[in-house]
Amino acid sequence: MKKLIKIFTMVLFASLISGTLAQESPKDEKVKEHKMEMKHKDHKHMDMKDHKNMKMDSSKTMTESLVRDGEIDLKAIDKNKDGKVFQDTMDWNVISDEAGDCPLCGMKLKEVTLENAKENLIKNGFKIKEK
Repeated sequence: MKKLIKIFTMVLFASLISGTLAQESPKDEKVKEHKMEMKHKDHKHMDMKDHKNMKMDSSKTMTESLVRDGEIDLKAIDKNKDGKVFQDTMDWNVISDEAGDCPLCGMKLKEVTLENAKENLIKNGFKIKEK
């Protein structure tokens, strides 16, 4: 019986210690709250397969949409013919001739040369219209 009480006491002591060590600090709680806020902003991280398979709003034509599908014609996107476009660095097929935000992830589009945009697209598995 003494042995059983001793084991029980040790188990109880060990669980109390581990419970104390596992408690969150105020800093941990703030990080957790921040992560929850991020989740509540309706932003879901998606990989490239998710973005490629997304259905576009049928009310927009391909020229109106920033999300490019199929064979991408960078020269046609560069309407002002300055040799530069704006591209999302996460969703590489989101390209515009004007500054703006990605409609998929909300990131600010980055200005790049047509050559850089082409390299980014090819590196990430997209097809480019040549000439």
